[in-house]
This record gives sequence, C-alpha cells and structure tokens, in this order.
Amino acid sequence: MKWGLFGGTFDPIHIGHLRCAEEILEIFDLNRVFFMPASRPPHKLDAEITRFSHREQMIKLAIENNPAFSFSDVEDQREGKSYSVETVEYILQKYMKNLDLFFILGQDAFHAIRTWKDWEKLLLLCNFVVMTRPGYENRGLATLLTPEFAAQFNYDEQEKGFRGPTGYVIYFREVTFLDISSSNIRQRVRDAKSINYLVPDVVKHYIAKNELYRT
Repeated sequence: MKWGLFGGTFDPIHIGHLRCAEEILEIFDLNRVFFMPASRPPHKLDAEITRFSHREQMIKLAIENNPAFSFSDVEDQREGKSYSVETVEYILQKYMKNLDLFFILGQDAFHAIRTWKDWEKLLLLCNFVVMTRPGYENRGLATLLTPEFAAQFNYDEQEKGFRGPTGYVIYFREVTFLDISSSNIRQRVRDAKSINYLVPDVVKHYIAKNELYRT
C-alpha cells in the first residue's frame, strides 16, 4: 500500500488543496491520500483556529465523492501539540509492514522544516513530497537543511529525488499551484464577499450554515 499524508490546518479546505492532492496521487500512483488536519498546530498557538469538528466536517464534505481521498483525525486523538514526527511514528508503528508512506507538504512549509520538532528524525522516517510552484528550481538540499545533514542524501536519477540513509526519498514535484489561501477565504467571508469557486459548494454552504469566519 502507498499512502500519502497531507497535513495542514485546513481552515477551511479549498480547491487548491484538493487539486494538489489529486496530482500527487496520480504522480506517485498512491492508493490513498489522507487529509490530516492539525488539532493544535505548534506554529499557530497564538492564532485563532476554527474548532476541529468544523474543519473535520468541511474536509469530509469536500472529499466525499473521491474514493481515493480519506480523512484522518489522528492528530486530534493525542493530547497536546500536533507534532508531525509523532504522527508519522504512530502510523508507521500501526501499519509499517504493509505501508509505503509519502508525507506531502508545500515548498514554503519545507523551507521552514528546521523549525519543526525533531525534523532530522522526521525526514528519515518516510518519503517526503514537496509540492512546488511552476518555475521553482531546486539547487540541492544543503541550502534548505543543514549542510551536514544534507550530505547524507544523494540524488537518485531514476527516482528524480534525494535518497537518504534510511532509503527514503525527498521528492520535489511541480503541481498546479492555485494561488488560493485559507486566510484569504476567511477574510472574504468576514467582508461578505463571494467565495464561489475557491471552495467546493458543499464547503461554502457549511460555512454559511454554521456562520463560520463571520467575526
């Protein structure tokens, strides 16, 4: 089994998230992509984040017609902050025998990877897929990671990615990066502006019904 883990706040999930996940699913021939919202993102402790149950329902509505997309509440099951390294370790302990895991994130998030908890350990636990914008040029890992850690990875021509000492690969793949942000959607709702074609209709109706992002 080849699974993709797509983490984020998803406040709310939007068309850009869905399109990127669809393309990564296709590029790597994944069996499934799990949308995995953070319960208490350590980078956003001071931010006002919509209740997990609302974000959960919006994701489930957005993906309900795609059999290859699934929802995971694994980060809401644990107490405390949502650390990716703990999530990946948990999933691997539970499914490792039959699982090839791909951790999916955007280029901006990967550029900040050194601020993540136990980031070196995390990058050695599974494959990483860094979604890049058109025109992005990767010049190697040394400028993104520490030079000493990056030196453990070698470019694999066949995989078109950087293979690490544990055998897992860091891939950089260009996707159709729709310039949509959840923060902009929230602001548009506050300003009583349209969010048509930014989120699926079912998500738009859920936001309106539950009066999310009004204040």
